[in-house]
Amino acid sequence: REIITMIQRVIWLLAMVVLLGSLMIWIMMPTNTYAHIWLPNIRNKVNQSTYFGTQGANLLIYTFPVLFVAVLGSLYLHLEKKANDDKLRNMGKQHRYALWKRPMLIKGPLGIVSVTELAFLIMFMALLIWSFAVYLHNGFSLITPKSVANSGQKLWQAKLMSAAFRLGLVGNICLAFLFFPVARGSSLLPLFGLTSEGSIKYHIWLGHMAITLTTAHGLCYIIYWAVTNDISQMVKWGKTDVSHVAGELATVAGLGLWATTFPGIRRRMFELFFYTHHLYTLFVFFFVMHVGSTYSCMMLPGFYLFLVDRYLRFLQSRRRVRLVSARILPCQTLELNFSKTPGLSYNPTSITFINVPSLSKLQWHPFTVTSNSNLEPDKFSVVIKSEGSWSTKLFQMLSSPTSMDRLEVSLEGPYGPASTNFLRHDTLVMVCGGSGITPFVSIIRESMFASATLKCKTPQIILICSFKKSSDLAILDLIHPISGIQSEMLNLQLQIKAYVTREKIPTTDAIANSKNVRAIWFKPLATDEPMSAILGPNSWLWLAAIIVSSFIVFLILIGIITRYYIYPIDHNSNAVFPYSTRAILNILVIFVSIATIASAAVFWNKKQNGKEANQVQNMEGTTPAASPSSLYYNADRELESLPNQSLIQVTDVHYGERPDLKKLLFDCKGSSSVGVLVAGPKKMRHDVAKICSSGWAGNMHFESISFCW
Repeated sequence: REIITMIQRVIWLLAMVVLLGSLMIWIMMPTNTYAHIWLPNIRNKVNQSTYFGTQGANLLIYTFPVLFVAVLGSLYLHLEKKANDDKLRNMGKQHRYALWKRPMLIKGPLGIVSVTELAFLIMFMALLIWSFAVYLHNGFSLITPKSVANSGQKLWQAKLMSAAFRLGLVGNICLAFLFFPVARGSSLLPLFGLTSEGSIKYHIWLGHMAITLTTAHGLCYIIYWAVTNDISQMVKWGKTDVSHVAGELATVAGLGLWATTFPGIRRRMFELFFYTHHLYTLFVFFFVMHVGSTYSCMMLPGFYLFLVDRYLRFLQSRRRVRLVSARILPCQTLELNFSKTPGLSYNPTSITFINVPSLSKLQWHPFTVTSNSNLEPDKFSVVIKSEGSWSTKLFQMLSSPTSMDRLEVSLEGPYGPASTNFLRHDTLVMVCGGSGITPFVSIIRESMFASATLKCKTPQIILICSFKKSSDLAILDLIHPISGIQSEMLNLQLQIKAYVTREKIPTTDAIANSKNVRAIWFKPLATDEPMSAILGPNSWLWLAAIIVSSFIVFLILIGIITRYYIYPIDHNSNAVFPYSTRAILNILVIFVSIATIASAAVFWNKKQNGKEANQVQNMEGTTPAASPSSLYYNADRELESLPNQSLIQVTDVHYGERPDLKKLLFDCKGSSSVGVLVAGPKKMRHDVAKICSSGWAGNMHFESISFCW
């Protein structure tokens, strides 16, 4: 463990050094020192190459360092995964950085923002302001009355054109970071303790800034062309220069997807938002055509890692997963149980995307994984609350009296944190509303595993949940896996405080319905595969290999094309060979490199996954065949048969009232470390964040689990 920890520290330190060097480049880029001294020296040494041409310097400065850090991150996370059990045993670690995670901003357009997030946001805004100010100062210094008179322009017109150009340069900084938060399986986010879902807000912030700056860039140029009687520039497609038409098409595509991103539209018409967001492909394509392949190397790292992740997700989504059973609860809730290979491991609060072709071939919906890969090595479970049109149709399909032998389902993921610190607290308070309980089910099951198998001391767990109706209390049954639990796994300090807000007493129908939980057993086809990791148990190592190998293939192919096709025509002058053709060749080579290497890696791992899948099928074949017809059992009878404690004994139900969150949380002040997790409506998250950020809650460590996807 000490050796692994030391290696991880070395890797992390090396990654930080490289990232700080890249950050220094971004800071210095607007200055004359970089433009007139650093960059020319690098280009004199690199751009003379007949293999990479003028884009060689940008590949070296902007692309290589970030991909190198991504590879280091994959190695770091591989070691993290190997040491995960040891970290579970060592749960007494102090929270040295708790202050930096404390909520700073709670209400407002940014949502809940921690001290660290606010600090980095301020630094990023400072980088944008610094870049624009320096660019503008250096640009305006070249505009003199004499130079303006020679060009036939007015002074303000020349400055407008200079400002328009600089707005585009600053907007490209936002584009360079735009795709990092949405690469779900990337190694960069978990290297810094982030998840893709939790980073969606960073993507939103960057997207708003990027579209604002690039739109202002385009509008200023249009105004400049209009006042100088040169509006024909709008239809210019330069052969070896910037293509104005491509820039305009990129702006139109960006505005089209941006228009549907505002909360009011996104919540009411999510499908419109989802489908129009695919305009990003046109935006990126025309952006590259607009600025050329050389300059687009600045934003290439984020988009490159996103393409690797997107293609792996595509390959995984082609599989049909073995759905074994389902639990139907009286509160319009489903639990789907899939078969999985033992090699697939994930952490609590992970999320998976589900597609049911019989409902929609295009729609993929995210749901929280409630099973625990340690406690349930051969099962993968998700919970679906019937709230939208898609989930309602699925519930009606499975709850109908007509028996169903098989349901065709595809899964993508799971995605979650690389490691969790939930069990290191003395007390763990989990506040949820409605279906927000689902991520906490996986945490409770992780506690069961840590207590029973690893013999670890687990924190006292207080689950505070709010429901609209008493029938919704049935969702608490999901804490127990359908396969049952050994008695020693219930040796937890578990306390459940449930609040039914819209009923003062339990209704007769709710009591009757809660007695029956319906279970359906399916008959999967032999071609249905158990859920497995697309790159196998050593997925982080394989991801590093894909990034390295595909980038090497890209360099080889683009080097051959440049040396034997472009260079004989252009001779590194950038004055003969068309910009657009060079850009298209670069895009095609990137796609071919990633698709070839990633497909080979997936095919290689498919053999190992196939062996595990056969073992799982053999194990399923030795168990007694379950009837495909619906099975009924008494939920209370199952709970009461547990020897140590049952949910009934640890649950305190309150009718006709809402939880007094401030009182409930402050009652835990006696513990030295209190972890506070919240998942539910926006107001609930804000209320809990406000309490934890107060000066009276110094021992509380807040974390919000939002459902951004």
